[in-house]
Amino acid sequence: MKSKLRLGTRGSRLALWQAEWIKAALIRIQPDLAIDLIKIKTQGDKIIDVPLAKAGGKGLFIKEIEEALMEERIDLAVHSMKDMPAQVPAGLAIGAVPQRENPLDVLVCAPYASLDELPHGARVGTSSLRRASQILYLRPDLVIVSIRGNLDTRLRKLDETDLDALVLAAAGIRRLGQSERISTYLDETQMVPAVGQGALCVEIRAGDSEVQDLVAHLDHDDTRTAISAERGFLKRLDGGCHVPLAAHARRNDDQLHITGLVAEPDGSRMLKMSMQGSVQQAEALGRRLAEDLLSQGAAEILERLQHGR
Repeated sequence: MKSKLRLGTRGSRLALWQAEWIKAALIRIQPDLAIDLIKIKTQGDKIIDVPLAKAGGKGLFIKEIEEALMEERIDLAVHSMKDMPAQVPAGLAIGAVPQRENPLDVLVCAPYASLDELPHGARVGTSSLRRASQILYLRPDLVIVSIRGNLDTRLRKLDETDLDALVLAAAGIRRLGQSERISTYLDETQMVPAVGQGALCVEIRAGDSEVQDLVAHLDHDDTRTAISAERGFLKRLDGGCHVPLAAHARRNDDQLHITGLVAEPDGSRMLKMSMQGSVQQAEALGRRLAEDLLSQGAAEILERLQHGR
């Protein structure tokens, strides 16, 4: 077994929390292991004044880290699973998917307690087309304000500007110990989470059996199964941050339940479906759900948005 590893990560407070969490878990498995955290700045960290959909979408937060992994400057990497594009580059592999945090989105909007309580014309901050479209579907009177930056930056903008609310991932705000800022959790009936939201991805080089054997101890079967279904949905739709799409799967005994969504960016139309199937066919279940949505009209939405029409 290797005695020292270099773990690649972004330098944000949340990314470092995630990397430290993985580091501690690996050291519990192999106490004599030394792990150096290698901070890598990505395009997503550099471009903070442009919405993700315009800046390049999925992959912005991982490309430089994957390059370091392929060039053997690091031995493994930790990403937020929701930042992972549908396809993993040749030569790399998802080595482990640890147990998921809460996958839901949350509303931060004190003194208001819910989306319904926000006043007419309230300004809601998010950089996500997925979140914006679902908010506008429920509350077309609200004003969406594009807001980028790490979690601390976004919370500070809520406190210091004329924003009335933020929509954030529950996982990030919980991991950084700021759960007291949460006004309400938005369940699936209000907002379907992003593919992979709340889960981490430990990425390795394909064929690196020593690292694979070590990180395999971190894999959580139920989470891996749910993520496989969600990513099957994503792969079939070939979608990224350019398209408001969402999917969330959860295991119930030997069955897997998945809900998927494709919407117009302005919330004027939303296609949303659920289905259930065997956990042994997780990825196929996600693909089948995507096929059903495509046949119900999602193909037209995707075609127009992906070609800028």
